[in-house]
Amino acid sequence: MTQDQRIIGSYTGPEKGPLLVCLGGTHGNEPAGIQALDILFRLLQLEPESNPEFRFKGRIIGLRGNLRAIEKGVRFIEKDLNRLWTVDNVRRILSTPIDQLRAEDLEVRELHDLITQEIEAYQPEKVILLDLHTTTAYGGIFSIATDDPDSVRIAVELHAPVMKGFLEGIQGTTLHYFTTENMGVPTVAVCFESGQHEETLSVNRAIASIINCMRTVGCVSSEDVENRHDALLIEYSRGLPKVSELVFTHTIAPGDNFRMEPGYQNFQEIQEGEVLAHDQSGPVRAAEDSLLLMPLYQKQGDDGFFLIRPVVEEAFK
Repeated sequence: MTQDQRIIGSYTGPEKGPLLVCLGGTHGNEPAGIQALDILFRLLQLEPESNPEFRFKGRIIGLRGNLRAIEKGVRFIEKDLNRLWTVDNVRRILSTPIDQLRAEDLEVRELHDLITQEIEAYQPEKVILLDLHTTTAYGGIFSIATDDPDSVRIAVELHAPVMKGFLEGIQGTTLHYFTTENMGVPTVAVCFESGQHEETLSVNRAIASIINCMRTVGCVSSEDVENRHDALLIEYSRGLPKVSELVFTHTIAPGDNFRMEPGYQNFQEIQEGEVLAHDQSGPVRAAEDSLLLMPLYQKQGDDGFFLIRPVVEEAFK
C-alpha cells in the first residue's frame, strides 16, 4: 500500500502550531471517520473563500488506518489493529524486515513510519492524535481519554460523555502508544466514538468532533467554529452521564462462541444478574448494576461488552 492511498488529506496553516493527526478506519468496517475527514478537508479548502479572516495555525493530516481491512470492509484481516500498539510489539515490528510482515503488522509499520515522518518534517511543538471510531450498537456517542490532563481536556470539549479507565480494561490501542514518551515530542491522544457504524449522522458527528478538536488545540479560533457543531454533539449526548469509569470488560477467548442478546444499546441500564449474552459455558450475566457499552454485534472482536459506572462530576474536576 502507498502513502497516497493512506493519506485522506492534509492542510497546513501559515502560522506554526500543533500537528493534529486524525485516524479513520482503524477498524476497516468503520467508514464514518474516513468519510468525515474527506469532507473536512474539502471544507478547509473552501473556508478562506467564504471567510477571508480565516487563519489556520499548525498542520492537520487525515489518515486511513487499516487499509487492507478497509478494502474488504471487515474489522481486521488477521489481528485487531487497535490492540497491537504496545511498545514491545511495535519494537518487534520495526526490527522485522518489511517483506516479512503481514496484514496488521504491516499496517502498524506503515502508520508508524508515516506519522514519524510527519513529525520529523513539520517539527511541531505538540502532536495530537484523534482516533475516530464507531460502534456496532446504537444509543450514544462518547470519547475515551488517557490519564493525561490534556487528553481529558480535549475529550471534555468534544461535548460527549468521557470514559475513564479504558486503558486498564484493554491493551495495545493507539491511546496507549501515542504518548510523549514513545514519540519523543509532547504527544496526546483521544478516541472519539461518533455513533453506529452505518448511521448517517455518525459522519456528521465525527466532522463536528474534528472541528471542535481543532478549536481546543488552537488550530482554529472559536469565532470560526459554527455553533451547530457544538449543538449536534450536545444534543446527542443529552441525558447521558458526562463522565463514566470502566468497571468490567467481558473478554472473548477463541472458541467461546459468544452471542450477544439482541437489542442492547450503548448506555442502556442493566441489572446485576441480567443475561446479556451466551457462550459455550451458558448464560453470560451482568456482574453488577451498571450501564452497558459497546455490546458486540459483529463476528470479529475480542471484547463482548463493557460495563461502566457514572462518576460524580465534582470528583472528576
